[in-house]
Amino acid sequence: MYRKILSFAAAALMLPGLTLANTTAQWPDPGKPVHIIVPAPAGGGTADTIARFLAEKLSKKLKGNFIVESRGGANGNIGATAAAEAKPDGYTLLFSWAGTLAVNPSLYKKLSFDPQKSFEPIGLVAEVPNILVVNNDLPVKTFTDFIAYVKAHPDSLAFGSTGNGSSMHIAGELFMDQTATKMLHVPYSSPGQATTNIIANDIQAMFQLVPGIIGQVKSGKVKALAVLSKRRSPALPDVPTTVEQAHPNLLSSTWFALLAPQGTPKPVTQRVNAALNDILKEPGVISSLAAMGAAPMGGSPDQLAQYLHEERAKWGNVVHTASITIQ
Repeated sequence: MYRKILSFAAAALMLPGLTLANTTAQWPDPGKPVHIIVPAPAGGGTADTIARFLAEKLSKKLKGNFIVESRGGANGNIGATAAAEAKPDGYTLLFSWAGTLAVNPSLYKKLSFDPQKSFEPIGLVAEVPNILVVNNDLPVKTFTDFIAYVKAHPDSLAFGSTGNGSSMHIAGELFMDQTATKMLHVPYSSPGQATTNIIANDIQAMFQLVPGIIGQVKSGKVKALAVLSKRRSPALPDVPTTVEQAHPNLLSSTWFALLAPQGTPKPVTQRVNAALNDILKEPGVISSLAAMGAAPMGGSPDQLAQYLHEERAKWGNVVHTASITIQ
């Protein structure tokens, strides 16, 4: 009898592990959709476009049903909170970016999620660099010319952004910090209005994301002086980088990453990571991302965790130095 009791006890202890193994072995269930929460409105933005492209690729690779669920609001905080509070069963993932994960912790006094404690990292997906563009009437031809001109005219030039704490704003703040220059920041409610105003010379510069300004650069409506990246943009290969122009620390991009709610089984996150890395190596995927102005990243969950830590420190310093706050 004593041996039977021990046998039953041992079986009971093993049951949770067996259940987890069975659950993850069957994941993803084709009849149960995997929701990829994107903390931005639906409608064709860079994040939405890349997320839907990735969902389609993951569905084919993992033989499941990956669907995008748009949860916009509060610079991504609403969607990220929803993902953090979701059941960690592998059927909810978060597709987010630098602003929500690396900038918001310093920008907001209170957040209902912690980018490093609320999620299991899966992998980096892609990055889209910021690019410095200026009005055609500005008497500069190169990035070096622009720095010299701004230094000679402190607080006289204005750069536009899509709002306090946006990628375009903090890229401009980083530029001023790295080059010891001063410009006026003009926030807009939409990138379209900012673009209209730089063409009209109401503002003189923008640190826009490549996809948002590529049409105006190619049509000659604005001048592109530098890509804030280590490598040139495949969408604008003739525009030199800040690294090429003696500013190796002036780097700014919106990177995208895939995460899962904290506690999601490791076999699930590992399978998604392996699939993600395989997808990002496909020539067709690389060319499709290039057409979106993006470059593939990839890597391990640990590399994402380390990158997120470094990016939080970097942009936190920029936010605090520039005294940017949002209630």
